[in-house]
Amino acid sequence: MGHTNVFVHTDELEYLKHLIAQLNDKIHALEAKVVPPRKAPAQQLRTILMVPPGVGKGTQAPRIRDKFCICHLATGDMLREQIAKKTELGRMAQKVMDAGELVTDDIMVNMIKDQLDNNQECKNGFILDGFPRTVPQAEKLDSMLDSHGEKLDSVVELLIPDQLLISRITSRLIHSASGRTYHKEFHPPKKPMTDDHLVMFHKQTGPVAEYYKTKGLWHGIDAAQSPSVVWDNLRQVFWAPPAKL
Repeated sequence: MGHTNVFVHTDELEYLKHLIAQLNDKIHALEAKVVPPRKAPAQQLRTILMVPPGVGKGTQAPRIRDKFCICHLATGDMLREQIAKKTELGRMAQKVMDAGELVTDDIMVNMIKDQLDNNQECKNGFILDGFPRTVPQAEKLDSMLDSHGEKLDSVVELLIPDQLLISRITSRLIHSASGRTYHKEFHPPKKPMTDDHLVMFHKQTGPVAEYYKTKGLWHGIDAAQSPSVVWDNLRQVFWAPPAKL
């Protein structure tokens, strides 16, 4: 009788072990479906957002960042952060700025590289805004990404008629890119009811857009539409198959 009990317990134990193993396999299979790998190629996105002053990039950039779990690299924010932390790049930038000069392209590209190397949020990719503004900057960015084993997926330019842009800018009289505040009577822009930097923006970014068009990366989106329509158009760009040259 005692031997029979031993056999029963042994069989029951083996059955329970088998059941637990099956349950563990099932749990792992479900976890794999619920939590896909963060670095799955379909989830990665490396894009540039070209936005003229006065266009609400603040609406779209966070949505892109959150949707793809990528980092949002705004060059102005990066510059301020590096200076505040007194990093080597920050000290170099501060020295240049104290001398009344523009921060060099190399410093800006290295700040972006620093984020790609050290910011965990950049592992799935990035959305870059405020850079590049010139073709030499675009070329330096390409070289850095190439040495980093990465490449751009797309370059999106939010397009809006100048007159609409001017009315948006002058309604608030704060130039977001430079932080400059205008006052209609005491500190007006040089041209009445226009932003001085708008002409410069077109002059600089026109060649940059052409540079990326030749690479098949550029996409223009009408930013005068409602934010939800702009977002739908952005989604079509980001989920589109790569362009063939």
